[in-house]
Amino acid sequence: MNNVLKILLAIFLPPVCAFIQVGFSLHFLINIVLTLLGGLPGMVHALWLVVSDKRA
Repeated sequence: MNNVLKILLAIFLPPVCAFIQVGFSLHFLINIVLTLLGGLPGMVHALWLVVSDKRA
């Protein structure tokens, strides 16, 4: 998937972006918790996953 689309998903739907990037893993669960604590932490984490090119 294109990185621009992943970045847009990271901004608007961080857990979806994290799932697409790393699958069902610890990073996905961390992103859900961060998103529940506030939108911004989940967004930053999802953007970090995309920019650092983390893979499952």
